[in-house]
Amino acid sequence: MEDQTERRRLGMILFITSLGSFLTPFMGSSINVAIPLIGEEFFSDAILLSWVATAYLLAAAVFIVPMGRLADMKGRTGIFLAGIAIYTLGSLLSTMISSIEMLILFRIIQGCGGAMIFGTSVAIISGAFPPGKRGGALGINVAVVYTGLAVGPVIGGALTEAFGWRSIFYLNAAVGIFIILFGMKYLRIEEKTDEGATFDFPGSILYGVTILLFMLGFQELPEPPGYLLFALGAVAAAGFFLRERVAPHPVIQISLFTKNRVFALANFAAFINYSSTFAISFLLSFYLQLVRGFGPAEAGLILIAQPVLQAIFSPATGRLSDKINPSALATAGMALITAGLMLFAVLSPDMEIWIIIADLAFLGFGFALFASPNTHAVMDSVSERLYGVSSGVLGTTRLCGMMTSMGISMLAFSFTIGRTPIALVDTESLLLSINSAFTIFVILCAVGTFASYMIIRDKGRE
Repeated sequence: MEDQTERRRLGMILFITSLGSFLTPFMGSSINVAIPLIGEEFFSDAILLSWVATAYLLAAAVFIVPMGRLADMKGRTGIFLAGIAIYTLGSLLSTMISSIEMLILFRIIQGCGGAMIFGTSVAIISGAFPPGKRGGALGINVAVVYTGLAVGPVIGGALTEAFGWRSIFYLNAAVGIFIILFGMKYLRIEEKTDEGATFDFPGSILYGVTILLFMLGFQELPEPPGYLLFALGAVAAAGFFLRERVAPHPVIQISLFTKNRVFALANFAAFINYSSTFAISFLLSFYLQLVRGFGPAEAGLILIAQPVLQAIFSPATGRLSDKINPSALATAGMALITAGLMLFAVLSPDMEIWIIIADLAFLGFGFALFASPNTHAVMDSVSERLYGVSSGVLGTTRLCGMMTSMGISMLAFSFTIGRTPIALVDTESLLLSINSAFTIFVILCAVGTFASYMIIRDKGRE
C-alpha cells in the first residue's frame, strides 16, 4: 500500500512538472507557425519577427541560473509555481497588443517566468526520484517537452486559421492556470535546501549582463555595434569569473566547469545541439508557407513529424540511459542529427514533401537519442544540493543555443534580404537564406558530436 501511495505521489510530481515543461516548447512551436501572419498584420520584416522568439529566450537565459540558485536556497516548488504564474500573466498580456514591439515586450515577461520553470522542473524530478528510476522519469519529462513541440504546430496552425494567432496565447494561459491549481494542491515535497547561504546578487547581475551583451552582440553581427557588444560581454564575463572564484556562496561554482569534465562537455554538447536545431521549425515554416504555398495548418502537420518521433522514443532512451553510458547514446543522437541536417542545407522549391517529412522523422529519432541521456549525464555528474543550479546551467546552455540558432538565421537573412518586409521578399533570396543557415547548422552539429564523444573517451580512461 505504501509503495502504491509513493508511486502515486511521484506520478503527480512528474505530471505537474512535466506539464510545466510542456508549456514553453508548445508556445515556441505553435507561435512559429503563426509568425508569417503576425508579420503580415504588423507589416514587419523577418529580422524583427525573429525577436518574437528571441526576446523570450534572451529573458529566460538571463534569469535561469539565478532562479535555479534561488530555488536551491529557498525551495524549488515555490519558484516553479511562481514561474508558472508569471508565464501565464505574460501570455494574457500578449493578447492585448497593438504592435509587434508590444508583443516582444510581453514575450520578455513570459521569458522571466520561463526561466523559473526551466531552472526548477528537472531539478524537482531529479531530487524526487531515486537514481535507478531517475533516467526513466527524465525521459518522460523530455517526451512531454517534445510532445509540446509536436502538437504545437498542429494546434497552433488550427487555432490561427480558426480564431487568429492570439488564441494560442489564450490556450497557454488556460494551461498555466490549471498547473497552478494542481501544483498548489499536490506539489508538496520535502527538499534539501541551502537556506544558510546568501544569494549572490553581484554575481547574478554580472551573469545576466554577460549573457545579455553576448546575445545582443550576436544579433547585431556583422555590424560594428555587434563587435563592441561582444567586447563588452568579454569584460563582463571576466568580471563574473573573478567574482565567482572569491564569492562565499557563488551563483555558479566555477569548479563545475574546471573540475567536472562530464558536466562541462555535456553542457557544451547541449549548447551546440540547440544552436544547430532550434531554428528548424522557424526556417521550415517560412519555406513551407512562402516558398511552397502551404497554409499554417498544413505546415504544422508537416512539421509535426520531428517532435512526434522525439516524444515516442524519449522515454525508452531515458530508461536505457539508466543501464548504459548515457553519453554514448547522446553521441549517436548527435551524429544522426548531423546527417539529417545535411538534406535541409540543399532545400529546393520542388523537393518532394515526403522526403522532408521523412528527414524530420529521422531528426526526431536523433533528438530522442541525444536529449534525455545528455540531461541524465549532466544531473548524475553533480550532488543533489546543486540540482537547481545545475538544471539552471543546463537550461542556460539550451536557451543560449536556441538564441544562437535564431541569431544564425537572422544573420543569414540580413546578408540576403536585409530589412525588406517578408511579404515582399522573392522566393529565391528567401531560399538562399534558409539553405545558408542550415549549412552552418551542419558544421556546428559535427562539432557537438565530437564534444559528446570526448565524454565517452574520458570515461573509458577512468
